[in-house]
Amino acid sequence: MNRAARAVILFISQGAYSGRSPIAPGTAGTVVGLLIFLVMKDLAPVHYLAICVLVFLAGTWTAGRTEVMLGCTDCSSIVIDEIAGYLVAMFMVPTGWNFMVAGFFVFRAFDIVKPWPLRRLEKLHGGLGVMLDDIGAGIYSNVLLQLAAVYISR
Repeated sequence: MNRAARAVILFISQGAYSGRSPIAPGTAGTVVGLLIFLVMKDLAPVHYLAICVLVFLAGTWTAGRTEVMLGCTDCSSIVIDEIAGYLVAMFMVPTGWNFMVAGFFVFRAFDIVKPWPLRRLEKLHGGLGVMLDDIGAGIYSNVLLQLAAVYISR
Protein backbone atom coordinates (compact mmCIF):
# COMPACT_ATOMS: atom_id res chain seq x y z
CA MET A 1 0.00 0.00 0.00
CA ASN A 2 1.40 3.39 -0.93
CA ARG A 3 2.09 6.16 1.53
CA ALA A 4 -0.82 8.38 0.43
CA ALA A 5 -3.35 5.55 0.84
CA ARG A 6 -2.00 4.79 4.33
CA ALA A 7 -2.30 8.46 5.28
CA VAL A 8 -5.93 8.67 4.08
CA ILE A 9 -6.88 5.45 5.88
CA LEU A 10 -5.30 6.65 9.14
CA PHE A 11 -6.84 10.11 8.79
CA ILE A 12 -10.33 8.59 8.49
CA SER A 13 -10.00 5.80 11.06
CA GLN A 14 -8.33 8.11 13.57
CA GLY A 15 -10.97 10.81 13.19
CA ALA A 16 -8.83 13.53 11.62
CA TYR A 17 -6.06 12.29 13.95
CA SER A 18 -8.10 13.05 17.10
CA GLY A 19 -7.54 9.41 18.03
CA ARG A 20 -3.88 10.22 18.56
CA SER A 21 -4.79 12.28 21.61
CA PRO A 22 -2.63 11.06 24.51
CA ILE A 23 -5.59 11.52 26.88
CA ALA A 24 -9.01 9.93 26.25
CA PRO A 25 -8.78 9.37 22.48
CA GLY A 26 -12.35 7.97 22.40
CA THR A 27 -13.66 11.16 23.95
CA ALA A 28 -11.61 13.22 21.50
CA GLY A 29 -13.15 11.23 18.65
CA THR A 30 -16.62 11.85 20.04
CA VAL A 31 -15.87 15.60 20.02
CA VAL A 32 -15.16 15.24 16.29
CA GLY A 33 -18.49 13.43 15.98
CA LEU A 34 -20.22 16.35 17.71
CA LEU A 35 -18.57 18.80 15.31
CA ILE A 36 -19.69 16.73 12.31
CA PHE A 37 -23.18 16.58 13.81
CA LEU A 38 -23.27 20.39 13.93
CA VAL A 39 -22.83 20.35 10.14
CA MET A 40 -25.39 17.56 9.62
CA LYS A 41 -28.10 18.48 12.14
CA ASP A 42 -30.38 20.28 9.68
CA LEU A 43 -30.28 17.60 6.99
CA ALA A 44 -33.40 15.70 6.03
CA PRO A 45 -33.55 12.39 7.93
CA VAL A 46 -32.95 10.34 4.77
CA HIS A 47 -29.78 12.32 3.96
CA TYR A 48 -28.60 12.18 7.58
CA LEU A 49 -29.12 8.41 7.61
CA ALA A 50 -27.32 8.02 4.27
CA ILE A 51 -24.27 9.81 5.68
CA CYS A 52 -24.40 7.58 8.78
CA VAL A 53 -24.36 4.51 6.53
CA LEU A 54 -21.41 5.93 4.55
CA VAL A 55 -19.49 6.70 7.76
CA PHE A 56 -20.23 3.16 8.98
CA LEU A 57 -19.03 1.56 5.75
CA ALA A 58 -15.93 3.75 5.48
CA GLY A 59 -15.25 3.22 9.17
CA THR A 60 -15.56 -0.54 8.94
CA TRP A 61 -13.12 -0.70 6.05
CA THR A 62 -10.59 1.83 7.40
CA ALA A 63 -10.70 0.43 10.95
CA GLY A 64 -9.95 -3.04 9.61
CA ARG A 65 -7.08 -1.73 7.49
CA THR A 66 -5.71 0.30 10.41
CA GLU A 67 -5.69 -2.77 12.65
CA VAL A 68 -3.53 -4.54 10.07
CA MET A 69 -1.24 -1.53 9.53
CA LEU A 70 -0.71 -0.90 13.24
CA GLY A 71 -0.72 -4.56 14.24
CA CYS A 72 -3.30 -4.25 17.01
CA THR A 73 -6.93 -5.18 17.57
CA ASP A 74 -9.36 -2.28 18.14
CA CYS A 75 -6.45 0.13 18.64
CA SER A 76 -7.31 3.03 20.94
CA SER A 77 -6.34 5.47 18.17
CA ILE A 78 -9.20 4.20 15.97
CA VAL A 79 -12.07 6.58 16.75
CA ILE A 80 -14.19 6.49 13.59
CA ASP A 81 -16.43 4.15 15.61
CA GLU A 82 -17.05 6.87 18.20
CA ILE A 83 -17.83 9.36 15.44
CA ALA A 84 -20.33 6.98 13.83
CA GLY A 85 -21.82 6.05 17.20
CA TYR A 86 -22.40 9.67 18.18
CA LEU A 87 -24.03 10.42 14.83
CA VAL A 88 -26.39 7.45 15.38
CA ALA A 89 -27.08 8.66 18.93
CA MET A 90 -28.22 12.03 17.58
CA PHE A 91 -30.40 10.77 14.70
CA MET A 92 -33.71 12.69 14.81
CA VAL A 93 -33.01 13.99 18.33
CA PRO A 94 -33.83 17.66 19.03
CA THR A 95 -30.82 19.79 18.11
CA GLY A 96 -30.55 22.07 21.13
CA TRP A 97 -27.27 22.28 23.03
CA ASN A 98 -28.83 20.46 25.98
CA PHE A 99 -29.50 17.39 23.81
CA MET A 100 -26.11 17.59 22.07
CA VAL A 101 -24.28 17.66 25.40
CA ALA A 102 -26.56 15.00 26.93
CA GLY A 103 -26.03 12.86 23.83
CA PHE A 104 -22.27 13.24 24.22
CA PHE A 105 -22.26 12.04 27.82
CA VAL A 106 -24.92 9.35 27.40
CA PHE A 107 -23.12 7.94 24.36
CA ARG A 108 -19.73 7.94 26.12
CA ALA A 109 -21.31 6.16 29.12
CA PHE A 110 -22.86 3.42 26.96
CA ASP A 111 -19.64 3.12 24.94
CA ILE A 112 -17.54 2.67 28.08
CA VAL A 113 -19.93 0.40 30.02
CA LYS A 114 -20.96 -1.65 26.95
CA PRO A 115 -24.21 -3.16 28.24
CA TRP A 116 -25.40 -6.49 26.83
CA PRO A 117 -24.90 -7.45 23.99
CA LEU A 118 -22.44 -4.70 23.02
CA ARG A 119 -19.41 -6.37 24.60
CA ARG A 120 -20.10 -9.46 22.48
CA LEU A 121 -20.23 -7.34 19.30
CA GLU A 122 -16.82 -5.91 20.15
CA LYS A 123 -15.36 -9.42 19.90
CA LEU A 124 -16.23 -9.72 16.19
CA HIS A 125 -13.19 -9.82 13.92
CA GLY A 126 -11.84 -6.80 12.05
CA GLY A 127 -13.43 -3.46 11.33
CA LEU A 128 -16.95 -4.79 11.89
CA GLY A 129 -16.08 -5.61 15.51
CA VAL A 130 -14.58 -2.16 15.97
CA MET A 131 -17.70 -0.44 14.64
CA LEU A 132 -20.70 -2.46 15.81
CA ASP A 133 -20.39 -2.01 19.59
CA ASP A 134 -20.30 1.77 19.12
CA ILE A 135 -23.24 1.70 16.73
CA GLY A 136 -25.08 -0.26 19.43
CA ALA A 137 -24.09 2.33 22.05
CA GLY A 138 -25.41 4.98 19.66
CA ILE A 139 -28.73 3.14 19.32
CA TYR A 140 -29.09 2.77 23.10
CA SER A 141 -28.26 6.47 23.49
CA ASN A 142 -30.73 7.47 20.79
CA VAL A 143 -33.56 5.56 22.49
CA LEU A 144 -32.79 7.25 25.81
CA LEU A 145 -32.58 10.70 24.20
CA GLN A 146 -35.84 10.16 22.30
CA LEU A 147 -37.57 9.18 25.56
CA ALA A 148 -36.14 12.28 27.24
CA ALA A 149 -37.40 14.46 24.36
CA VAL A 150 -40.91 13.01 24.72
CA TYR A 151 -40.83 13.50 28.49
CA ILE A 152 -39.59 17.10 28.19
CA SER A 153 -42.19 18.00 25.55
CA ARG A 154 -45.09 17.05 27.85
